Amino acid sequence: MSDLATTIGRYIEMWNESDPTRRAEKVRSICAENATYTDPMAHVSGHEAINALIGSAQEQFMGMTFTLAGPVDIHHDIARFTWHLAPAGAAEPVVVGFDMVTADDEGRLSAVYGFLDKVPTAS
Repeated sequence: MSDLATTIGRYIEMWNESDPTRRAEKVRSICAENATYTDPMAHVSGHEAINALIGSAQEQFMGMTFTLAGPVDIHHDIARFTWHLAPAGAAEPVVVGFDMVTADDEGRLSAVYGFLDKVPTAS
């Protein structure tokens, strides 16, 4: 497994970390200082903003877990991968996403571009 694939695994774990202090430590170790995260609903930059965004997502999807949903495709310093968000033991994910990331020279994520393939409908 490449270093970037390992980083993606740690990135998924970061999204599942519920303790804000431990999550902040993970964000600092996985993401470059000026890293950006962009998806259809958010665009943030820096460790604190990324940590806060993850905390907000966890509040919105309480009790759900992110999982890697297949292989990580990598070339150079770029990776793409699909992820699922679901309650433990669920047959189907509630949310399906596809992320593309770039890494800096130190192997930390410098940019994340997220796409949402499946999202819950408002009832």
